[in-house]
Amino acid sequence: MDRRNTIIGAIAVSIASMMWGFDGVVLTPRLYNLNVTYVVFILHLIPFVIMNTFLYKEYKYLKTFTSQDYLIFFLVALFGGAIGTLSIVKALFLVNFKQLTVVVLLQKLQPVFAISLATILLKEKLQKRFLVWAAVALIASYFLVFGFNLPDFNNGDNTIYAALFALLAAFAFGSSTVFSKKVLNKYSFQASTFFRYGITTIIMLVIILIAGSYDQFAITTNENWMFFLIIGFTTGSGAIFLYYFGLIRIRAIIATICELFFPVSAIIFDYIFNHKTLNTVQWIAAAIMIFAIIKLNQPNNKK
Repeated sequence: MDRRNTIIGAIAVSIASMMWGFDGVVLTPRLYNLNVTYVVFILHLIPFVIMNTFLYKEYKYLKTFTSQDYLIFFLVALFGGAIGTLSIVKALFLVNFKQLTVVVLLQKLQPVFAISLATILLKEKLQKRFLVWAAVALIASYFLVFGFNLPDFNNGDNTIYAALFALLAAFAFGSSTVFSKKVLNKYSFQASTFFRYGITTIIMLVIILIAGSYDQFAITTNENWMFFLIIGFTTGSGAIFLYYFGLIRIRAIIATICELFFPVSAIIFDYIFNHKTLNTVQWIAAAIMIFAIIKLNQPNNKK
């Protein structure tokens, strides 16, 4: 593989990952005064509107979509767009700037769910080493959240519920990854991203109409709209295209290492902007969890 392309791809994936770390810690939590469903709707609507200005030709594929294409795109949007984003935004709102790093780190468990689901749906062979490293990652995630303490659901702390929502987000994003494999075998990443955002916007519109959350428009402040636009142009449509631009130029294991800028940057940004840091047990647990995730993504060279 061309070394220059590899360097460019690695830089692109790293920058995109840092942008997502910045979003999870600094940008999205600033929308906490709004309804979660409404926030997720706007977070998809604005990037989709932006994409329409230069990806409008992708609509041509609608004429050739099969019923299976519609189903797979719907599942990608439902899990990766609606359920995943609803869960992670809810988790970020619940911790009220106190455990943002923990929530972001837990989201990195998605390879555990992606590989598990691929085994079930895509009939991929489950390697024995997966069970070992998946167990290590899950155990480390427990200590990341609770340390040496037992969970207490009655102490008024939302960290436990935020952790559960973060795990649901990891499951949803991992599921979306599996469904996306089917999509990317047939359509370009531009078309896949365009329809994912479009269908997610429709799903979220239906949800807010049923829930009556449309009244949130009236209480959205100028500051809220500023953050919506920043996210839309940067960590929304901008970062995802930058990520895919780099991803097609590098091997999966290199991408996995570059993606570590996501949790690392989240830790740094949480310290800089919110003056929060992990304790000793959490640092060790985070390091072990990230190492286990790297091992999960490494190809097995044994025959």
